[in-house]
Amino acid sequence: MARPGAACPPPARRVMVAARALLFWALVYSYCGTFRWVVRENPPSCLNDPSLGTHCYVRIKDSGLRFHYVAAGERGKPLMLLLHGFPEFWYSWRHQLREFKSEYRVVALDLRGYGETDAPPHKENYKLDCLIADIKDILESLGYNKCVLIGHDWGGMIAWLVAICYPEMVTKLIVVNFPHPSVFTEYILRHPSQLIKSGYYFFFQMPWFPEFMFTLNDFKVLKSLFTSQATGIGRKGCRLTAEDIEAYLYVFSQPGALTGPINHYRTIFSCLPLQHHEVIMPTLLLWGERDAFMEVEMAEITRIYVKNHFRLTILSEASHWLQQDQPDIVNKLIWTFLKEETKRKRE
Repeated sequence: MARPGAACPPPARRVMVAARALLFWALVYSYCGTFRWVVRENPPSCLNDPSLGTHCYVRIKDSGLRFHYVAAGERGKPLMLLLHGFPEFWYSWRHQLREFKSEYRVVALDLRGYGETDAPPHKENYKLDCLIADIKDILESLGYNKCVLIGHDWGGMIAWLVAICYPEMVTKLIVVNFPHPSVFTEYILRHPSQLIKSGYYFFFQMPWFPEFMFTLNDFKVLKSLFTSQATGIGRKGCRLTAEDIEAYLYVFSQPGALTGPINHYRTIFSCLPLQHHEVIMPTLLLWGERDAFMEVEMAEITRIYVKNHFRLTILSEASHWLQQDQPDIVNKLIWTFLKEETKRKRE
């Protein structure tokens, strides 16, 4: 029999350590709210709304990956390719799919790792070089050699890079709430306030824990990004409906659905800074001034990297989620830019 005060034998010590760890995590779960992760088995009806277009898939020969996209408008019309941000998917372009299908073949893509698009398991498969090549390969697989390219947030980063690396494939570039990548990397190093706003880039470098935090309290963080006073769509914006929110929860609650999107960020520091910078096609930059993640000063600086017609429009009452926040104004600005550029070419 062990004497009082004697050290516990190794097995007992391990049990005590495990019990303490279990108690610690139980407290964490209690503090964060009920630890619930509901996997939605059936998509909300809005994701199959026929007015948004047709769900399609294309397999890329070189990578072997299958990409999901929603397409609206007749085949053969000029291509408008839409690249979403984080944490979003093709549905963030629902207002633009309906709007531009009259004159374009509009394709809203699920980026590599998102939604129904294949998600390679290793973070090395999400380097910017791979993401840029995806867009080039998808364009060719769709039977096009050029497009109007539109990107928001992280999709904006990819759109800038595609325009830089494959200028012959982009007739017009439209970016929403993301500066030229060189502006972003230079600005963040000189402005601590932007470094703080971009702190999630560093948080996402951790393995598994960011995904875990998103699942707490049935994806409370995800909901808050779109609805909270600090980061969400403002009171003058077009707020997401309960069904819109459920669409996001359906996609990101699927097992493993967050790892691919977060892996996009886990390789960024190995790919920047850029070697090439100039953008040579007509460019429209749209910006919501109430963006909680990107400082508006970067928008104006972007002008120096565009060696063609450059139009910047800043919407004072709009948030980071601009094309969902102010869809009517955004669509009107895009139409004006597209028709203005067509007229400019004729002259």
